[in-house]
Amino acid sequence: MSRYLTFHHGGVALSVQDAGRVGFIEFGLSKGGAADVLALAEGAALLGQSPFMTALEMAGTGGEFSASAPLRIALTGAPMRATLDGRILRWNAAHMLEAGQKLHIGAAQKGIYGYLHIGGGLATPEQLNSRSAHLAAGLGGYLTPNTRLPIGPDPALEAPSQYLSAPHPRFEGGEVRMVASAQTARFSASTRARFEATPFIRSPQGNRQGVRLGFEGAGFTAKDQLDMVSEFMIPGDIQMTGDGTPFVLLPECQTTGGYPRIGTVIPKDLLIVAQAPPGSPLRFRFIGAGEARASWQSLAQICAGLNRTTRPLLRDPHTMPDLLSYQLISGVTAGRELDIEGDLG
Repeated sequence: MSRYLTFHHGGVALSVQDAGRVGFIEFGLSKGGAADVLALAEGAALLGQSPFMTALEMAGTGGEFSASAPLRIALTGAPMRATLDGRILRWNAAHMLEAGQKLHIGAAQKGIYGYLHIGGGLATPEQLNSRSAHLAAGLGGYLTPNTRLPIGPDPALEAPSQYLSAPHPRFEGGEVRMVASAQTARFSASTRARFEATPFIRSPQGNRQGVRLGFEGAGFTAKDQLDMVSEFMIPGDIQMTGDGTPFVLLPECQTTGGYPRIGTVIPKDLLIVAQAPPGSPLRFRFIGAGEARASWQSLAQICAGLNRTTRPLLRDPHTMPDLLSYQLISGVTAGRELDIEGDLG
């Protein structure tokens, strides 16, 4: 029997995302994929499946969902208020979604991008070896109301639910590490030092292609910047416009550009920029290549580490509206009544 998840209504910026496309940069198509790849690994650890499974990315807010058959789900990324038939669900945790139940995911309480993962993954059609919507390239798009999303097979449907004991904080800005880029030397030493000393904020101007940094004072211009030719660009590059305003490039960025780049944010810290809500403070610091290499982990390595931080999820008696229906005093229960669905709020 086919299984599917229905998006009834809600936010206007929900898209199917995975780890992105590899091998198409030479054709002008950036990798794309989830804005927060750590959230993919977190969902995979909670559900015991591959971090390359496709999930639903929710920018700013979620919506209302239901399933045609029992599904395992996990909620990661920017924390959002989630309820199942009115009952609060714990974030950074896995839960059971029974057929006909209504899952409601509200606005982000911190951060920007929240993720809804499904046991078995979203089995939407592949385009160029990925199911990710690449909005800038016109591959896929945002979900529209009453969209049905097919679900892949889940061999672990009966597996106990989990929660993350120590999710990585990344939703309120902070320090961001970067390495030198191809044009760093075009910026004077004093300009580079001023960039590191400047308190930036995440501007409201931004999307999956990049975000603008707000700041006070003069712009950050480079020597002979008007004579540059277009060069290869990657997510994490900090590109300056003609007046010296910095933009940090994100997964759907262009693959070439002619503006100077003062540095490149390391992948681990690019999540901080992507998830920073407008107005969040950001500070940038140059590091050496050795420190940058030491910080790098593959998606599979990240997921393996997260597997050691998952714990069984039990229901909290304080939040169980049907607590009195259980014969807790006599001890006559089926043995699983207090097992998971995650009502720890």
